[in-house]
Amino acid sequence: MVEKAYKFRFYPTPEQENLLRRTLGCVRLIYNRALAARTQAWYEHKERVSYKQTSAMLTNWKKQEDLDFLKEVSSVPLQQGLRHLQTSFTNFFSGRALYPNFKKKRAGW
Repeated sequence: MVEKAYKFRFYPTPEQENLLRRTLGCVRLIYNRALAARTQAWYEHKERVSYKQTSAMLTNWKKQEDLDFLKEVSSVPLQQGLRHLQTSFTNFFSGRALYPNFKKKRAGW
């Protein structure tokens, strides 16, 4: 079976670019907060935090007044960021990867 790959170039409008930047910023924030919460839970209580628990944290974070901007972006990328973090921890605990790092604005995924 022959597999084909296609490349597409995306030229977003200024409005689309603004939405993408806000969404990626929110994803990075959620990823870093969840990583901090999981790290803190491990070092303080020796507890592992699951994806389900971090998803519940996301719901609570959206209700906080200082994080009200999280409601402006789609929830799908935010949840996917938590899934990526879960995969990172799964790979770490199975010995396939190092401990997950915090994400920086200019580092990329």
